[in-house]
Amino acid sequence: MHTPISNNIDNFNKLFNLHKESFILFAKSYVRDAMVAEDIYMESMLQFWEKMPELPEGTNISAYIITIVKNKSLNYLRRQAVEFGAQSKLSEIAQREIAMNIVSLDACQPAAFFENDIRKIISETLAKMSNTTKEIFNLSRFYHLSNKEIAQRFNISEKGVEYHMSKALKILRVALKDYLPLPILILLVFQQSDLFESFMQSVEKFA
Repeated sequence: MHTPISNNIDNFNKLFNLHKESFILFAKSYVRDAMVAEDIYMESMLQFWEKMPELPEGTNISAYIITIVKNKSLNYLRRQAVEFGAQSKLSEIAQREIAMNIVSLDACQPAAFFENDIRKIISETLAKMSNTTKEIFNLSRFYHLSNKEIAQRFNISEKGVEYHMSKALKILRVALKDYLPLPILILLVFQQSDLFESFMQSVEKFA
């Protein structure tokens, strides 16, 4: 979510409580320790508080904080790997698990943490559009029909198709303003097969 950059303690407390449970669970899924995960979240929020005055307006605060949590979790796992690597009694299985968690977390894209929210918003937003706009958007983005092909189907001009596409994207841009820049978001949602399939199912419910 985008939040005005302010040192207001009330805003900070709201952010702290908003993300506490989900971000601690995110850290715990990698570090495998509830207390460590909570410490990581506390340290991450402290770092955010210290850096907050320097952040530009429009910063995606949620993504910024989850990135700090990710990096601190990575640092913890790497320290753990070094410490345990010196202990001959540590089983190879435990060492492999730590190594796998490091690789998995290092590859994790913080934006993906919000995929469910993004899918829900897109589905709800499309449901509110007119049938024509929704169907044109669907044919263009999912079935990759050209503007000419869509125009022929709806017996309208190609300019008319462009109008409906522009209208749909503007509505989505407003609905998703708290997440990623729209071009990146479109790639995230429409070019990953698992997201594509689940999103298609949700769109079909409103067809």
